[in-house]
Amino acid sequence: MSKIDMLAVDTIRVLSAEAIQKANSGHPGLPIGSAPMAYTLWAKHMKHNPANPDWDNRDRFILSAGHGSMLLYSLLHMFGYGLPMDDIKNFRQWDSKTPGHPEYGHTVGVEATSGPLGQGIAMAVGMAMAEAHLAAVFNKPGYNVVDHYTYALTGDGCLQEGVSGEASSLAGTLGLGKLILLYDKNDITIEGKIDVTFDEDVKKRYKAYGWQVLEVEDGNTDLKAISDAIEEAKGEKNKPSLIIVKTCIAYGCPAKQGSESSHGSPLGQENIDAMKKQLGWPYDEAFVVPDEVKKNIDELKAVFAEEEKQWDTLYAKYAKEYPELDKQYKEYMKPVDAKLFDDAAYWEFEDKPVATRQSSGEVLNKLAAKVPNLMGGSADLAPANNSLMKDREFFSKENRLGTNIHFGIREFAMSAVSNGMSLHGGIMPYCATFLVFSDYMKGGIRMSALMKQPVTYVLTHDSIGVGEDGPTHEPIEHLAAMRATPGVYMWRPADSRETAAAYCHAMTTKAPNTIALSRQPLPQQPGSGKDALKGAYILKDTDGTPDVILMATGSEVELCVQAADELAKKGMKARVVSMPCVDLFEEQGDDYKKSVLPCDVTARVVVEAATSFGWAKYAGCKGEYVTIDHYGASAPAGTLFEKFGFTVDNVVKKAEAAVKK
Repeated sequence: MSKIDMLAVDTIRVLSAEAIQKANSGHPGLPIGSAPMAYTLWAKHMKHNPANPDWDNRDRFILSAGHGSMLLYSLLHMFGYGLPMDDIKNFRQWDSKTPGHPEYGHTVGVEATSGPLGQGIAMAVGMAMAEAHLAAVFNKPGYNVVDHYTYALTGDGCLQEGVSGEASSLAGTLGLGKLILLYDKNDITIEGKIDVTFDEDVKKRYKAYGWQVLEVEDGNTDLKAISDAIEEAKGEKNKPSLIIVKTCIAYGCPAKQGSESSHGSPLGQENIDAMKKQLGWPYDEAFVVPDEVKKNIDELKAVFAEEEKQWDTLYAKYAKEYPELDKQYKEYMKPVDAKLFDDAAYWEFEDKPVATRQSSGEVLNKLAAKVPNLMGGSADLAPANNSLMKDREFFSKENRLGTNIHFGIREFAMSAVSNGMSLHGGIMPYCATFLVFSDYMKGGIRMSALMKQPVTYVLTHDSIGVGEDGPTHEPIEHLAAMRATPGVYMWRPADSRETAAAYCHAMTTKAPNTIALSRQPLPQQPGSGKDALKGAYILKDTDGTPDVILMATGSEVELCVQAADELAKKGMKARVVSMPCVDLFEEQGDDYKKSVLPCDVTARVVVEAATSFGWAKYAGCKGEYVTIDHYGASAPAGTLFEKFGFTVDNVVKKAEAAVKK
């Protein structure tokens, strides 16, 4: 490697330290220590074009150790991704493009929001899976139109998080040879040296996962060794690769290198000055990118642009020779066409009681016939979740064409991997488990929301209707938790048509949708259907102003319908409101919301086999509740519903009590 390369590395080190110092906040240790491997990757190996950051066939890079965000921002600035020096100077400040952790959609060139440790590795696994599948679908001899690598940079912290282990195990099993993980092994976390918490042999662990493992002894200055390791990793086509790069945190800063004090706090100006002296940095002023570094990167950018130009030429020939595949490729890269849901057959179901998990399976397979890039699976619960696409094969090491996925019992990794597939582009991902196990994947669901990714979460066994499995498997607080998460649409459909509405919204909205589905059969509700896309609607009404409003979701909607009939026999007028997606109802205009829940009708009853938390807004001060604010029990579902008050008689009593208030 040349002197100019080392000068570029030191530019990243100094620029990162200075931005963190100016902000008086941040993590300088990792950017300084990882600068050699990151620069070597971006300059010598990674296929990317700063002039077109969204080029389909670019290599993907995720900074899984997102706390080292100034490393990424320095790279984006230096390589010409349109991140100006003013934003570097405004690191972690209001309205800058350089937030404390990288944010997808906020800063050009950031492939994924990262920072919650370990998830970046799992998202990289998802991206590599997407690349492998799309390559199998579209590549033809002489036309590798989908042909790129996924890189992630991690530290010791990510590898301690369980999600990274889950995902790495899956990646090894699937033989994702175009996934390369760079491990900044500096043996330091916030609390100090890792020998008291993390003394395992990572090399042996990853070999056991089925990875190729390479090592670089000097990651501080030996850029050639780093480059050779990356080249060797790219040569292994049947296994993902881990490159263990041994570094010194805050390398070059005499008072701070090797110390945990450099992990999450500014170095201090005196220490930055000392680092500049030790590195031989020739500039006194701050925030300098040397002219020779700029010139060198400009030359590299010309090479990068030429790579995309060559791909464009290749793709043009491909499109001419394979016009149908060209058309299909372009369809894959676009959002699902909403016109798909104008088909009346999509909304048609047999008029018989059926569990909404079965309705979900039926809808999923209707979609599978129309959306070829639908790809997903379950955390080992496909028969229970009804999440299998029946006419599709399974994605595996031997069969990249498959679109059903065996995720294994890895809920957290499943959610993060699904995020990675979505971020890659060309895939519409879904994943499935029991609603109660959504706790395991909450971090991934939250990241779906932060990144506005249309991942569909199929969450079955949605209440005490689970029955004999008992309280460990009976969700109570989970619906409320999802509704409390910004940017997530929580659905709980009452029948097949409402389930169809949930999938319609999930397929056409730039956001995650979680769909809670029943184990037990539910009747088809007359009048249900597309109105569910308003989040809540009048399912059953009465003449004139109602005396009481009964509102419910899922399996409890039928209780309200029956209770309304019983109340009518007593001379009371009841309106039944189905509320399959409270989040979506909140987005409707005030006029519509008041037409469904008139302000002057204060007698209201909320019926949901889950916690009452969050329902007060709709129940009002005179409202009554048929809910469950404690854990369930082990018994047949019918017994539990009766014992815990989910009966027509109890709903009627609550309605009468609300009217009398």
